[in-house]
Amino acid sequence: MTTGQRVHDAHRHLGVLPAFPFYGGPPVNPDTTARATIAELRADLDREGTECALVIPNYGVPDPTASFALNELVVEAAQTDERIRAGLWTSPRPQDAAATDEALALAGERGVSALKLSFLLGGRVTDVACRPQLDAIFGAAREHGLVVHVHTSPGAASDLDEVGLLVEEYADDVAVHLVHMGGGMSGHIKLIGQKFFAWVAAGKRVYTDTSWAIGFAPRWFAAEIERHGIGHDRVLFASDQPWGDFAGEHARLAAATGDGELADLVFRRNFEQLHQLT
Repeated sequence: MTTGQRVHDAHRHLGVLPAFPFYGGPPVNPDTTARATIAELRADLDREGTECALVIPNYGVPDPTASFALNELVVEAAQTDERIRAGLWTSPRPQDAAATDEALALAGERGVSALKLSFLLGGRVTDVACRPQLDAIFGAAREHGLVVHVHTSPGAASDLDEVGLLVEEYADDVAVHLVHMGGGMSGHIKLIGQKFFAWVAAGKRVYTDTSWAIGFAPRWFAAEIERHGIGHDRVLFASDQPWGDFAGEHARLAAATGDGELADLVFRRNFEQLHQLT
């Protein structure tokens, strides 16, 4: 699929994960478009017409070692193709502290643009045992001028109520990208209707993308941007390949933003500003 317009992808993955028996079923690989090699990734970018992409290690199985092992691959990808920026996999969990330290040692490598943080495999924002890792992750982002990507989803430790605390604490001087626009019905309504515009107005460096968003949310977000008169520079297109679908994500956001200034910002210029391409 070629979109016919210049597109930057603010969030996608590289790497193939082992099959896993999710939810008590047989071992499966639901991420059917996962790419194992840089060459396969580059072919996808060519086919889509994607001019630049932030690429993060694939994750989803409850063993973070597979994702940590892909950090060097995404750095290599960024140093192989100027269209690619690398996001490093990190973890707030104390049992992953040594692996996170190794990941953060790559933060100054050429092509690294972000640090990925998720609580889906455990840990909580409010857990004091996670505090040293969180401070180290945001400290490295501050030192190297990187964006911190934080997964949002309904329920448990990745609910917006908890990850929003990271915006409150760290986003004065570190760019925080809340992936999936809150991650579900409750997250969308909390983010768009309560928190996002208040954070922007307060000077927080907060960003989001529309991957995985329920159908109403991108349209509502675009309407609220117009109503508030702020936030147009804080929303980005993301495919979340292979867990998302490039064509579907693109169509949803294009329908919400039209073909004017807002579309140009979310599909291209906001990425260029955030990841310092210009």
